Amino acid sequence: MAMSLHLCRFPSRTDLAVPPDALAGGAGALRCRKQPPFSLRCSGEASPSSAAVEAEFDPKVFRHNLTRSKNYNRKGFGHKEEIDKLMDREYTSDVIKTLKENGYEYTWGNVTVKLADAYGFCWGVERAVQIAYEARRQFPEEKIWLTNEIIHNPTVNRRLEEMEVETIPLEEGQKQFHVVDKGDVVVLPAFGAAVEEMRILSERNVQIVDTTCPWVTKVWNVVEKHKKGDYTSIIHGKYGHEETVATSSFAKKYIVVKNMKEATYVCDYILGGQLDGSSSTREAFMEKFKLAVSKGFDPDKDLIKVGVANQTTMLKGETEEIGKIPVLTPKSIYISANCFLV
Repeated sequence: MAMSLHLCRFPSRTDLAVPPDALAGGAGALRCRKQPPFSLRCSGEASPSSAAVEAEFDPKVFRHNLTRSKNYNRKGFGHKEEIDKLMDREYTSDVIKTLKENGYEYTWGNVTVKLADAYGFCWGVERAVQIAYEARRQFPEEKIWLTNEIIHNPTVNRRLEEMEVETIPLEEGQKQFHVVDKGDVVVLPAFGAAVEEMRILSERNVQIVDTTCPWVTKVWNVVEKHKKGDYTSIIHGKYGHEETVATSSFAKKYIVVKNMKEATYVCDYILGGQLDGSSSTREAFMEKFKLAVSKGFDPDKDLIKVGVANQTTMLKGETEEIGKIPVLTPKSIYISANCFLV
């Protein structure tokens, strides 16, 4: 479930301070790093600068149109019953069945085995694998490509290789989309695909089979809201992970933080080093996050208004804690609840 809280804020003051009790264990006032002043603007008002960018290319509109094209499918092909039987054979066992029937714990001889309550694929992953398997059943003769591994599971990926489903090759870190011909089938993985990749595939007139987890697309919607309000998205994730690459492609301005330590560093920079002193100069900031920020990112201008989003495979508890940090800073006026795979 994705939720958002929009707040209005009055013009910034460089001498604005946070009460001593605003931070656990903190003492004294926190003075903010000097920022350009800006006027009051509440939720729902459009940003002129954002409108100019949207007029050129709107990722959300593009994806909306793509999902309604004749060459796009994200619901499967009617072979669910057949594929479910295949998946039951391949991904279940008598051992697992015994454990589940005995309270997730069973003893064989002198060995006791315990099974995690959350064992197995989540719903989004099951759905992705099922649709990918259905694609081969639906297109028995066509060339089928994957933009990335469908999920990070060796058994599933090996099975797709046996079905002659290939991954688009990489050269020097770049996907070689020229190998994909008109009429080929391209499967987008559970983690999603970047907008530019979808755009290229659409122009090549291929059949797109989209297995993106619906929880991932909910995060994309959150990032879209950030962009419309001219907020910078703080994305809890790994900047090189397929899902975060896809999510950031829907953002106008973003920074990716891997963990609580990096998030705290960002917030400390916003407060001019008075949160915990972990941040340093602008140059040090940009060096630290040089691979994890949007093009042209300026920490002195782009951290005035922020929103939080997440890579759904990150730890839920850590994302929730990160989401609380900006609330403590006088610069934040937009905080987003997040989507998780639980």
